[in-house]
Amino acid sequence: CDIGNAAEFYRIFQLEIGEVYKNPNATKEDRKKWHSILDKHLRKKMNLKPIMRMNGNFARKLMTKETVDAVCELVRCEERQEALKELMDLYLKMKPVWRSSCPAKECPELLCQYSYHSQRFAELLSTKFKYRYEGTITNYFHKTLAHVPEIIERDGSIGAWASEGNESGNKLFRRFRK
Repeated sequence: CDIGNAAEFYRIFQLEIGEVYKNPNATKEDRKKWHSILDKHLRKKMNLKPIMRMNGNFARKLMTKETVDAVCELVRCEERQEALKELMDLYLKMKPVWRSSCPAKECPELLCQYSYHSQRFAELLSTKFKYRYEGTITNYFHKTLAHVPEIIERDGSIGAWASEGNESGNKLFRRFRK
């Protein structure tokens, strides 16, 4: 789930660099250029080396406040910078809930705020980023926003929905390991 969401944020970063919200008909060459600009900047600022396929280590480093601050240096419009920062901030507030073994004990305040954060996250996607999410949303974002609270109530894990077998197995069977 983290990898899928990180890949989606990476695409959003590229599209924001290219100002797709103004010009949705960008060429393939333009998109490759934005990809290259983002890779070079992340290597310089965050020491994140470009990769062919998103992996867990890259995803963890990408999904930080520092990374979004670095990406915002490439985004010209201040309003777009604020939207990106808020999107990442909401994501980082929601993440501990589904990564936790027992969110009710480990992060109860974030669990209580999860519904609000997920609604605001979805609202941002449908307003500020509607060029990408016009009536649709990625599978991982959908699972993150819509299903996490119900999975947690049933003592499960987002990993079970994201086909991350080991992660879901660990959480689903933790009560038997005591």
